[in-house]
Amino acid sequence: MEFYIKHEIKGYLRVHMAQASMTSEEADILQYHLQGLPQVIQARVFERTADATVTYVGDRADIICTLKKFRYDKADVPEAVLEDPGRALDQEYKERLIQKVLLRACSRLFLPHPVRACCIGLRSVRYICAGMRTLLKGRLDVEVLDATAIGVSMCRGNIKTAGSIMFLLGIGELLEQWTHKKSVSDLARSMSLHVENVWQKKEGREVLVSAREIAVGDEIVVHMGNVIPFDGTVSAGEAMIDQASFTGESRPVKKDPGGYVYAGTVLQEGELTIQVRETGSSTRYEKIVAMIEESEKLKSSLESKAEHLADRLVLYTFLGTGLVGLLTRNAAKAVTVLMVDFSCALKLAMPIAVLSAMREARRYHITVKGGKYLEAAAEASTVVFDKTGTLTKARPIVKEVVPFCKEDPDELLRVAACLEEHFPHSMAKAVVNGALERGLEHEEMHSRVDYIVAHGIASLIEGKKVIIGSHHFVFEDEGCTIDPAYQEAFEDLPTEYSHLYLAVDQRLAAVICIEDPLRDETEAVIDTLRKTGIEKIVMMTGDSERTARAVAQKIGVDVYHSEVLPEDKAHFIEEERRAGRKVIMIGDGINDSPALSAADMGIAISDGAQIAREIADITISSDDLYGVVTLRLLSESLIKRIQKNYRSIVGINTALIFLGVAGILQPAWAALIHNTSTLAIALKSMQDLL
Repeated sequence: MEFYIKHEIKGYLRVHMAQASMTSEEADILQYHLQGLPQVIQARVFERTADATVTYVGDRADIICTLKKFRYDKADVPEAVLEDPGRALDQEYKERLIQKVLLRACSRLFLPHPVRACCIGLRSVRYICAGMRTLLKGRLDVEVLDATAIGVSMCRGNIKTAGSIMFLLGIGELLEQWTHKKSVSDLARSMSLHVENVWQKKEGREVLVSAREIAVGDEIVVHMGNVIPFDGTVSAGEAMIDQASFTGESRPVKKDPGGYVYAGTVLQEGELTIQVRETGSSTRYEKIVAMIEESEKLKSSLESKAEHLADRLVLYTFLGTGLVGLLTRNAAKAVTVLMVDFSCALKLAMPIAVLSAMREARRYHITVKGGKYLEAAAEASTVVFDKTGTLTKARPIVKEVVPFCKEDPDELLRVAACLEEHFPHSMAKAVVNGALERGLEHEEMHSRVDYIVAHGIASLIEGKKVIIGSHHFVFEDEGCTIDPAYQEAFEDLPTEYSHLYLAVDQRLAAVICIEDPLRDETEAVIDTLRKTGIEKIVMMTGDSERTARAVAQKIGVDVYHSEVLPEDKAHFIEEERRAGRKVIMIGDGINDSPALSAADMGIAISDGAQIAREIADITISSDDLYGVVTLRLLSESLIKRIQKNYRSIVGINTALIFLGVAGILQPAWAALIHNTSTLAIALKSMQDLL
């Protein structure tokens, strides 16, 4: 790709791509490519000027070489990136804002006063009709106030004031629409499915294939804990499906053969064979957008409070106008109160602040499903961490397979991988990857696989019952035993690793030792959270007391609980909430889903199980825990901004009303300053918080 350098300092380049213009798609492809480079900290692409800025570390020559080799048609970019309408949406609204401002300026400069008055009169009809419709429905809210202010200005012959009010209201509407659509689009894209592989049923066997290979009419198998990748009809099996993120139903729905299932819903219990009816992602995306836009429950209490307060203040504005008119017998002073209302600013600035914060979170790879969760993040006093895959690196590896029978360790690992590959947990991935690294290929040789949440897996192989899971599951629940000849070896198992126990026909066959190192940033994140005001940091794990105690002491949590079940985590969170604390739960596995649901705010680490990501209120897709700290700081900054907005709105508008009643400020100037300040607060609310 040809380009030239426009500006350069150490660690920063601004380049111009040698092309006349750049499409939104080309800009997205280039930005995705640049942002994916390991040495690039931040990259931005400007399609209007065909420029790109790159902030980087390391050798400048690497960036130059990469740009020279870049080709739009050869770049490997996910489909979801190309489908993202964000850049096109920004361009559309920028053009609409520019057109509106230019039209306003041209009309004032070139249109004769009578023509301009006629145009303003025609435009006022829309606002007055909207106010009348609201009034006829028995409501007294902002639309009525806007209609009254515009109508009174027109009746008094103050065409300039009416025009200014409508212009600023129009700008405010555009800004609100822009921010809302942008935030909803980003959120919907992040909630849309990006399934890579699925289990396809071919000739009675399950085969792992790319999701792109699936066509309408194919049969796929979905196991417990996974997200259903396509719309379809159930052809075999029965299961409980969590459709909360799709239909809003609070309880799981039972699905039998003949039932219809939707892409993006979660299979909580059971197993289904599904005949695919819909493979496109657009339908799923459109449904998510509709769900987000219609869901009032996702609004924060601060947003709801602002809306209710705005509507209540309309009545007091009318009463204030009447009272000032009666006391002063001065129409201009009374109209000043009407022109300066609090409700317009409250209704505009608060939602924009929240939606902007949600959009900013996406830049830090944090997906927030509603404003109320940002509020919960700011107010939380207790944080509960799952250990495996959350505080640890989520990339555990098999270090050793200790046999407790005469079978070869590789054969035992092959059997374990055959069972574990069906389930999305970090420990399961470690077993599967361990088998792949050793070149241990396996065919589906087992019968139906049953997954017992937080315990393990059970199946039949050649008529023998095979189970794999925790110590509690294998020895206490299933009653398995150890061959006396191996008792000493069992007692000498390495203590620095986590253990998975494999048993065949009620006898321990092998212990798989798995190393799951802590994330490098764990201690720093916990220390920083404590400095932000978190009072209680808890670690909960299914590991043994010995392992849990060692980890807890190392990272410095306040409380830890070992050998816990999913219901234990949820019960602990419910107890904390009953004690009056707001709780954040952070997890990544199927066994974390009850706790994620029980918390005031559930955070899922994106490398974990799909069910955790669907149930969680917030998903962090970055490969570290610093996103939790970023989220806390972002939410606290949002609360401060909202409180500052309240003070600014009340202070400015109260001052304008007093100046108007005192006769210092004319209604036209009061309206202009009021609307300008409202617009300024809204624009300020769109700025980045961090």
